[in-house]
Amino acid sequence: MRFSRDDVSALAQNRLARILDALPDSAATRLAGGPRSVDGQVLDPHLAMLLAVDERIRPGDADIPVAEQRAINLSASRIAAGTPIEIGPVRDLMIDGGAGQLRARLYTPPTLGTNRPLVVFFHGGGWVVGSVDSHDQPCRLLSKYADVHVLSVDYRLAPEHPFPAAVEDGLAAFLWANEHAESLGVRSGRVAVAGDSAGGNIAAVVCHQTRDQGLPQPVAQLLIYPATDGSVNRPSKDLFGHGFFLDRPQMDTYWDTYRAGTAHSDPRLSPLCSADFSNLAPAVISTGALDPLRDEGEAYAHALREAGVSVALRRASGLVHGFFSMTGIHRASLEESIAIAGAFSALMDTTS
Repeated sequence: MRFSRDDVSALAQNRLARILDALPDSAATRLAGGPRSVDGQVLDPHLAMLLAVDERIRPGDADIPVAEQRAINLSASRIAAGTPIEIGPVRDLMIDGGAGQLRARLYTPPTLGTNRPLVVFFHGGGWVVGSVDSHDQPCRLLSKYADVHVLSVDYRLAPEHPFPAAVEDGLAAFLWANEHAESLGVRSGRVAVAGDSAGGNIAAVVCHQTRDQGLPQPVAQLLIYPATDGSVNRPSKDLFGHGFFLDRPQMDTYWDTYRAGTAHSDPRLSPLCSADFSNLAPAVISTGALDPLRDEGEAYAHALREAGVSVALRRASGLVHGFFSMTGIHRASLEESIAIAGAFSALMDTTS
């Protein structure tokens, strides 16, 4: 494998971050300026140390052009990912979107098993940043530790393509994957959806839309710290809205850029505003204990359960928004992400 200059820089910074992550908890706490506890939730000391550095060097996203935000996001993802996880063959392809062809990437699990499910994955990034490249490592992790094929989708982003472009692409990509499952090397009818943050939002909406339109439905859904409701300010948004990676002003800007004037209560924007949660795919839902989106993710899990949908809800103690993309620099994030993949694998096995 040949590395570009950017790749070499990212790997060097990743190595430094891993050295810091290997420090004893006591040393990490001192470097972070002391322990951090909010509302009974104690931030992992190594994350506290990383966030203290991030606070000093990261510019506010609202202050820089979108194109530069995307470049910063990709660079940060490479640093946080480190060396790519080894799995089966990985290939890029083009698939159908809501208004034309979309770039996608297909990941094959190490087992190479044709009997394993296919998961259509939607990346996070506030519907504004992120790509199949920024989420390469999370998809590799999911493929390896859930033992599934993963189809990562480069859906259209705002502000160039505001709502409902992303959900139209999400629905079209799922239907394309369901139709072409056998040609992708997996068994027909074994297609699930997954996503983190804004991608979790898209995955949830796809489940609602396929049910409501009488279309083939996902067999399962994996929602990792999903954005489910922009219409209500739950306590976690204020408790963890500053200094825990995803800041409130950044979050609000993403919502407003994506919705482009559409009411927050539109269930295609905020699936928690749906009138009906019954007959949706069984779910694994993961939240971070110190994530502004924690409460809406957990409220969504409770709404599904009350409607009779099987839900495994995990709250990641000590972790923040974005931990699924921090697995190359933070041991606790890696361990929790592997556990999430394992829980989803177990759920998928019950749907066969």
